[in-house]
Amino acid sequence: MTIALETRHLVKRFGGFVATNDVSLQIRHGARHALIGPNGAGKTTIINLLTGVLTPNSGEILLAGEDITGVSSYRRVGKGLSRTFQINQLFGDFTPLDSVMLAISERKGHGRFAWRPLSADREVADEAAALLERFRLVDVMDMPTTLLPYGKQRLLEIALAIAMQPKVLLLDEPAAGVPEEERHEVLGIVRELPANVTVVLIEHDMDLVFSFADRISVLAAGALFAEGTVAEISKDPQVKAIYLGEDA
Repeated sequence: MTIALETRHLVKRFGGFVATNDVSLQIRHGARHALIGPNGAGKTTIINLLTGVLTPNSGEILLAGEDITGVSSYRRVGKGLSRTFQINQLFGDFTPLDSVMLAISERKGHGRFAWRPLSADREVADEAAALLERFRLVDVMDMPTTLLPYGKQRLLEIALAIAMQPKVLLLDEPAAGVPEEERHEVLGIVRELPANVTVVLIEHDMDLVFSFADRISVLAAGALFAEGTVAEISKDPQVKAIYLGEDA
């Protein structure tokens, strides 16, 4: 089994508060791996550690076997680790077409040609068009992002992450805040993500988790509490007690 992403004894403290407590995870290549737990369990802290937003007090992070613990956030993207956010991080005045073409150009190292119109690069334009079609954004591709329906904004953020051709994609609550009438489109896209991309999903929607994941890790109080298949986790009485608040 090839391991795409791994943490070893990861610890993060904020003063006397231990947000991440000795967390060791192994996520295999091509997995659909969900990270769940109650509010305050440490899920977002783990994502921020994985992406370099936070530095661990101790422990290691490995991407495809390479130690990236001390690597900067932007270099982790270059090595194949991309993410989305709970709250969209988009350029409001850009259109989806502009945004996707800019991401592709950056990945290709074309930043030195910033003086040239993005549309002048036929290869970039063709790849952008294909991404916009895959993510069902063609009908809004020339609209300022700030005017897009929220569901389309979520789709655009995932499209931008995929534009970087990641080996591992971290999805931080991709359906959060999406109105019910747009939700099915976002969930459909999440389920259709490329099979060769390892996906780590942080999500409160258990219907999405159970329909998407092939393996689940449960966090509680910053520590890894349980791990297993969907069937194992859904039947675990201790997980129900911790996560659902049920009496074990």
